[in-house]
Amino acid sequence: MNILIYSHYFPPSVGGVERFVERLAKEFAERGHGVTVATATPAGEASDADFACRVVRQPGLVRLAGLIRGHDVTHLAGPALLPMILAWLLRRPAVVEHHVYQAICPNGLLIYQPTQKVCPGHFQAGRHRECLRCNAGLGMWRSFRMWALGFPRHWFCKKVACNVAITNHVLRRLSLPHTQMIYHGVPPMKPFPLSEASQDGRDAIISFAYVGRFVPEKGMIVLVEAAALLDREGLPFRLIFVGDGPERPGVEAAVERLGLQNRVTFTGMLGTEDLQRATAEARVLVVPSLWEELFGLAPMEQMMRGKALIVSSIGGLAEVVGDAGLQFPPGDSKSLASCMRRLALDPELVRKLGESARHRALTLFQESAMIDAHLRVYRNVSFGRPEPSPGPGLG
Repeated sequence: MNILIYSHYFPPSVGGVERFVERLAKEFAERGHGVTVATATPAGEASDADFACRVVRQPGLVRLAGLIRGHDVTHLAGPALLPMILAWLLRRPAVVEHHVYQAICPNGLLIYQPTQKVCPGHFQAGRHRECLRCNAGLGMWRSFRMWALGFPRHWFCKKVACNVAITNHVLRRLSLPHTQMIYHGVPPMKPFPLSEASQDGRDAIISFAYVGRFVPEKGMIVLVEAAALLDREGLPFRLIFVGDGPERPGVEAAVERLGLQNRVTFTGMLGTEDLQRATAEARVLVVPSLWEELFGLAPMEQMMRGKALIVSSIGGLAEVVGDAGLQFPPGDSKSLASCMRRLALDPELVRKLGESARHRALTLFQESAMIDAHLRVYRNVSFGRPEPSPGPGLG
């Protein structure tokens, strides 16, 4: 098949969607399919020759229409409105994979900004004044524009050939027709080697790590507050923050205010090798999200490497981790501190959770199964072939 993938974000931009799209394109190309990625992201200093597929950056309206017309199927990494409209007008099959909640929420996060709480679904319920109030901090015009675009975006999502939900949670939340659930997947990875001290339970200091963007909905302040509770108890531990973003100054200020400078390390953004080294040193990954994460690619990768996890019991993230990690109510720093304390005092539990996490990842989140499932969807919407029975991890 000739497959067009449209993603607003693509390398050199850094993020989970970018990594997912790059993997998808690479695997399709290696299986002999023609693959083109269209993106709004400029090249910068990167060379597109390094990618396994053709990359078209910042295509205009006419060129984008030509790309959609010239491919068997268009895969949209998110409900981008213009490609959906063009595919509908040209009567070409489009598959929308939902990495955000834009189909049912103007800001795509399902967070009611005035309270920083999970939105109960104001847009879907027709409470549009609440939607305008939610995004008022962005300015009246921008808030109105986001709200107004929500209507055609939702309508066109109902008209595409197939919607792909990346967890059962997302499938239920979106409640869109023609939807299939396909879990993300990553290549099999070797588990992190445990040091001799780790294996016999003689670790003097346990290290916890946060990996991700520094944005409010990720809940880093909750993690800092939990660390402060453990520090007051005199519990030996280290906390590593990997990543960057607009909230980093606020997190650093909280660390200083709570006197945790000797406990906490900020690494900033790291390349692949440095990231693996930093996360290998930590025994436990903590994901304290306040919003309903749709999936959680970084936690899934750490599960594949046999890392123990503590996550918020919310959204697709809780579904991905399941009983292979500890969970706590979002925003509850005392409950998070309790989970951290439990693992700090029980190295054997850390080991068992790591093994369970790896087993779950190998069972449900194999990259090959994800690629197979996408190709089945493409063949079905492009050529009308019957959809085979889904395998493990598919709905």
